Amino acid sequence: MSNKPKVFTYKKINTLVKKLRTDLEKRDFVLIFANNGTGKTRLSMMFKDEGKSEGSADTLYFNAFTEDLFVWDNDLDNDTQRVLKLNGNSRFFAGIEELEMETRIRRFLSRYSDFDFRINTESWSVNFSRKVISRGKTKIIDDIKISRGEESIFIWCFFLAIAELAIDSKEPEEAYSWVKYIYIDDPISSLDDNNAIAVASHLAQLLSNIENGIKVVLSSHHTLFYNVMWNEIRKANKYYLCKLDKKEVYILKETGDTPHFHHVSLLAQLHRAADKGKLYTYHFNMLRNILEKTATFHGFKNFSACIKQNNDDPEGIVHTRMINVLSHGNYSLFEPKEMLEENKEYFNRILNDFMTNYRFNPELFPKQVKETNQI
Repeated sequence: MSNKPKVFTYKKINTLVKKLRTDLEKRDFVLIFANNGTGKTRLSMMFKDEGKSEGSADTLYFNAFTEDLFVWDNDLDNDTQRVLKLNGNSRFFAGIEELEMETRIRRFLSRYSDFDFRINTESWSVNFSRKVISRGKTKIIDDIKISRGEESIFIWCFFLAIAELAIDSKEPEEAYSWVKYIYIDDPISSLDDNNAIAVASHLAQLLSNIENGIKVVLSSHHTLFYNVMWNEIRKANKYYLCKLDKKEVYILKETGDTPHFHHVSLLAQLHRAADKGKLYTYHFNMLRNILEKTATFHGFKNFSACIKQNNDDPEGIVHTRMINVLSHGNYSLFEPKEMLEENKEYFNRILNDFMTNYRFNPELFPKQVKETNQI
């Protein structure tokens, strides 16, 4: 019997939807990797609409349309009472009043942020606040406008709280008892790679607790996020989705038993960032991550063994210290700071030396990282 991955071709998106629903009759999870522009969001909406066409809504979904349920009122007249308005007519918010939603959201949000919030169900709005230290005293600043990245993670945590209500018992809360499927499309577009791993791991933990037969579809264009979910959720149908140019033809290919390698995809992203000169402080965290994985694979006790040793620096002390210091900063997830030019040179030198000493497939790195002056 051949183990060659199967390839499916669909001339209409609705037939692809039926394929996914048929898969979920035998499997609890379907994972899909697809590049942007393939039609992932449209697919998720068609999947949701298929349930409605068969009688009633059955899909709790997270995609670009979910964020449209939240709209800012910036109080343009007074510029003081800034709130995030909720679409109270949506079924998404059905259990918000009686199910201690604020407490549930905070439990997720505390993993990613330092701001707080308050939901007003009379005005269907959310007020945000943040603690700040001024002259040694802590005070709370109310009615702040959070950043776009923070807004995205708040909405994501809002969704997680609702998903938890739907899946955490054999008899879910009445407000979400209609949910038979959960469809999640690209939840982490605003996060850097290290935190994409954290989000994926937390999501996998949540989904592993499903007790009531709810089935899940998850699609993403983010290689690292997909890799983590691939490894965390072993019993799933796993696909690569693409679309033929200018035609309504979709190709669905099984990924087989081997996902993209985490460290290789991470290295490719670092390579692209270095090549474009768009290096941020958190890239040192990612580089250290790769060095540590490589050291473990080759049996070294410390990642410093994977740093090139120069004649005037036999122990690689300088570069090791650079990695140690610059990979432990308290960097913002949503407002990353660009590296100083001197640190960019250190980063490029370490990365270049590493890629020279440990040869990877050159097809993954079409351009060489820009040469830098010796430091």
